[in-house]
Amino acid sequence: MKQEEYISIGKIAGVYGLRGEIVLQHALGDTTFEALRKIFTRDTAGNFFPWFVESVRVKNETEAYLKLEEVNTPEQARPMVRKEAWFSAEDFKRYASKTAPISLLGYTVKDGKQVLGVIQEVIEQPHQVLCRLTVRGREVWIPLHEESLKKVDHRYKNITVQLPDGLLDIYLG
Repeated sequence: MKQEEYISIGKIAGVYGLRGEIVLQHALGDTTFEALRKIFTRDTAGNFFPWFVESVRVKNETEAYLKLEEVNTPEQARPMVRKEAWFSAEDFKRYASKTAPISLLGYTVKDGKQVLGVIQEVIEQPHQVLCRLTVRGREVWIPLHEESLKKVDHRYKNITVQLPDGLLDIYLG
């Protein structure tokens, strides 16, 4: 049996209302969550724990209210606050907006024609997106913004960048 893959999509930011709904802050962009059946959190041992979704109400592009099965009061929901929220890889593909930076996970980054690596994490900042990849065995953060981003090929999952001189030298020595 193949090991299921999970992708962090945000965090549980709070409790809403008297029915124990949670506020999911996510980086998936404008999405409806139509037919979403479960989300995951991690226990203290790092194991993924499923939560089954009864209903979803979208608040805006970055937040949604989720009513989970067997969570019926604010007191039952409160221990989940500040926990990281995860989707299965399949649900991530289904719900991540194609325009949301998080949808670039798994894309290959090239500096000109040189392949650098595959995006393993995406962090959105006010004026740029930072992508974590492993280059020659070292963790490297590549900024994506107007000057550095040259091309995104969604069909082949490639991103072409033009990195500032010396950026890779900082990481690779």
